[in-house]
Amino acid sequence: MAGNEAKTAQPLEGLQVLDMTRLLPGPLATMILADYGADVVKVEDVRAGDLTRYVGSSLGGGLGAEGSLFRQLNRNKKSIALDLKEKRGQEIIKQLAAGADVMVEGFRPGVMDRLGLGYGEISGHNRGLIYAAITGYGQDSLYRHKAGHDLNYMALSGLLDLSAEKEGSPVMPTSQISDVAGGALMAVNGIMMALYERARSGRGQFVDVSMTRGLLPWLTYPASYLGRGEELPRRGRCTLSGAYACYNIYETADGKYMSLAALEPVFWQRFCEAVGKPQWIERQFEQEEDEPVGSKNLIQAVRALFKTKDRAYWEELFKDVDACCEPVLDLQEAIDHPLSREENYWLENTLKDGTREKAAGFPLLFSGRGGEKRLPPPEHGRHTEEILKALGYSAGDIAELKQQRIIKNNQ
Repeated sequence: MAGNEAKTAQPLEGLQVLDMTRLLPGPLATMILADYGADVVKVEDVRAGDLTRYVGSSLGGGLGAEGSLFRQLNRNKKSIALDLKEKRGQEIIKQLAAGADVMVEGFRPGVMDRLGLGYGEISGHNRGLIYAAITGYGQDSLYRHKAGHDLNYMALSGLLDLSAEKEGSPVMPTSQISDVAGGALMAVNGIMMALYERARSGRGQFVDVSMTRGLLPWLTYPASYLGRGEELPRRGRCTLSGAYACYNIYETADGKYMSLAALEPVFWQRFCEAVGKPQWIERQFEQEEDEPVGSKNLIQAVRALFKTKDRAYWEELFKDVDACCEPVLDLQEAIDHPLSREENYWLENTLKDGTREKAAGFPLLFSGRGGEKRLPPPEHGRHTEEILKALGYSAGDIAELKQQRIIKNNQ
C-alpha cells in the first residue's frame, strides 16, 4: 500500500467484546473477531488463568508462561485476571459488560447464573448486549449438565460413525471438529446474526451455541437420504466416504497418498485419460457388488495403479490436468506449500527467546485484505490495571483489590 493512502478500517473495528471463555472453542471465536478489528478483553482466573497457557512448549515454564496453544488462540486480546467468586470481581464484570457489544462465555449451563453473571442479570445492565454461550449440548438440552469433549459430540451427532472405511472402526479425528466447526465458527455466525438484528431492533440477543447441534450442517448430505425411503449412508458406502473409485484416497509406492475427487464425469474422464485407462470412464460409479465374484473391482484397480509410482510422479502428472487429483500433504509440507505464501495464510510469531513459530493466519479476505495482528498474546492479567483505570478505578482501589486477591498482582 502506498504511504499516502489511508489505511482501510477492519470490518469489526470499534466492536467491544468481553471474552469469558477458556480452552479452544470460545478463544478461537473471539480471536477471529479480534483479528478483524474487535477490541477483546479476555477475562481469566486470578490464579492460573486459561489452562491453554500450559499446553505445548512454554517459555521458561511455570505459572505465567505462555504455552504454544495459548499463543495460537489469543493474539489481539487484552487480559484481565479476576476472582469471579468474589462479589467485587463480579461487579467488575458487570461494569465491563455494560460497555460491551458482545459477551462470550463457555461454562456449563447454570454456572454464570450462579455467579450472578447470567444473561438475565447482565442484560439488565446493557439492553443491547449480544450474549453468546458455548456449551457441549445447549442450554436446555437433555444433556445440559453432562460433561463432554469434542469426540463425544461427534459420536452423538452420528458424524463419527460415518468417518471410517467400510469394514473399519470410526477414525479418531486429528483436529477438534466439534470445537471448531460446531463451537467457534457457529458462535461467530450467531454473533454476527445477532448484531445484524440489533442494528434493526436495538435489542440484544442470547445466542445458545451447542457444539453437538452445531455439527448438523456437516450432516446435510448424509441426512438428505432420510426423506427418500432409501438405506441411510453407512461407513465407506456413500458417495463421499469411499463407495466409489472416483472419490477416494490412494497410497503411492513410497507410502504417501494422493486424494482423488473426480466426482463429476468430466473430471473422471480427464483422470482416466491422463493415466491411460479410457476403459474405466464408463465404470465411474461402479460399486463392489456390481462386480462378478472373484474379479478386481474398480477401487482395487485404481489402488493398484497408484501403488506403481511414487507420489512425486503423480503430482507431476496431474500438475496441469484439471482432474481434482492432489497430494495428501503432512502439516510441514502444507506450511511449505505455495498456498502458504498467499495473503496472511500463515503468520510468523517471534518468541521471547528469539526463535520463531508459525501461526494460523486469517481465513477471510475482504476486498483482498485479511485480518491484522495488532497485539501479541497477552501475559496473564497483563492489562488488568489499564482496564480498571479505564473503568474509573483509582490507584487506591486497585491496590485494595490486589491486597484482597480479587485481581492479580503482576509486580
